[in-house]
Amino acid sequence: MEPPGPYTINRPPVVPLPALPPHGSEVGKTRTQPCPRTYSRVVSGVSGRVLVVDDNRVIRQLIRVNLELEGFEVVTAADGAECLDVVHQVRPDVITLDVVMPRLDGLRTAALLRDDPRTRHIPLAIISACTQYEVDCGVAAGVDAFLAKPFEPAELVRVVRQLMHREPRGPRGRRDSRESGEGGPPSADGRHEAGRAESARG
Repeated sequence: MEPPGPYTINRPPVVPLPALPPHGSEVGKTRTQPCPRTYSRVVSGVSGRVLVVDDNRVIRQLIRVNLELEGFEVVTAADGAECLDVVHQVRPDVITLDVVMPRLDGLRTAALLRDDPRTRHIPLAIISACTQYEVDCGVAAGVDAFLAKPFEPAELVRVVRQLMHREPRGPRGRRDSRESGEGGPPSADGRHEAGRAESARG
């Protein structure tokens, strides 16, 4: 009986190791990316441009996503002071404002926007708790609409679209007289009308 022939052993190919970096160099360390600016790059919008002002990053993102899904371009600011810094560059069609914010709150921001001839025509919406005080002061400051938190995305889109198609305000920041009989600024929950009634009594 003949002895078996030699066995063949399949070995994997030898892969050369990469060259080691020079002594003292950093290995596997990633650079920290700089913090992005609060507001977005200005590009051409489809349905219009909205400046969203809120100090809560989660709320800003929530509003932004829901409006962008409907074709709006959204620019954000973290408080009223930043809003005033960027509004002339952004040139929004609508501005939404939270009320309680650092540096400059939404009510004072609204009043300053109405005092500026370059921005007094821009529709303003308060998106906040919409307390009686906020509604009364907002009406006095020239706010056009109120939306109470928490809100339904459909209501947010409805209010913004309604403001987009509103007649521009006059040179003193007041809406066209044809709108005076429409029941005042829109409100998702009817609290604005109550605010106007209480204001009239006072």
